[in-house]
Amino acid sequence: MQVAILDDDEAHNELVAGVLGGAGYSCVTFTRPATLLAELRRQTFDMLVIDWTMPGMSGVDVIERLREVVSTPLPVLMVTSRSSEGEIVTGLTAGADDYVVKPLSPPVLLARVQALLRRSFPPAGEGEAFGPYVFDPATETVTCAGEVQPVTSKEFKLGLLLFRNLQRPLSRDYLVQHVWGHRPDLESRTLDAHVSKLRSKLSLRPANGFRLVTVYGFGYRLETCLPQPVEELQE
Repeated sequence: MQVAILDDDEAHNELVAGVLGGAGYSCVTFTRPATLLAELRRQTFDMLVIDWTMPGMSGVDVIERLREVVSTPLPVLMVTSRSSEGEIVTGLTAGADDYVVKPLSPPVLLARVQALLRRSFPPAGEGEAFGPYVFDPATETVTCAGEVQPVTSKEFKLGLLLFRNLQRPLSRDYLVQHVWGHRPDLESRTLDAHVSKLRSKLSLRPANGFRLVTVYGFGYRLETCLPQPVEELQE
């Protein structure tokens, strides 16, 4: 999971990143709201941890701006020294999913983050079905309408990641990190080749209810779509 942390206090960012990084989360810190909003147009994050009081733009303002730059909801944890009942209500009403008051307790912070991510991204079962497709993580096999599709291990991971994030644009960096790990040497065309093969092998087209599209300048998105009538497919 990739977490964006926004606070104009660098020491606070380091504390949060240290707690979450120690639990296995990948963290990117920001001290300026404008920088975060710009990065959200290029990169995918699974969660945002944000302060309220910052120069230029408040955390509440940033949460409201998220709707303009993120096409699917992003789980938000507000971490702030503002602790009155009215302020907590304002933060949650603005769009924050949870609220933690400073000074931070690392165990409480980690527990809140884990709980929020569990709600937003429920744990996967043994076999995951998406329409006619069934992914089996134990054997890394994909079946479609009962027939096993010939995918490689990397194609399986890529496909399952896309299906688990239906309708959500995923950046190229996000896809590479989750499928190949931290590989700065990986050529860009490697991802494109795997996407092309996956689209072909799984027949990701409207007739099967799904379409894998390129998000220009960003990455890829797997969309659900209504199957076309037979007569339209034959034209």
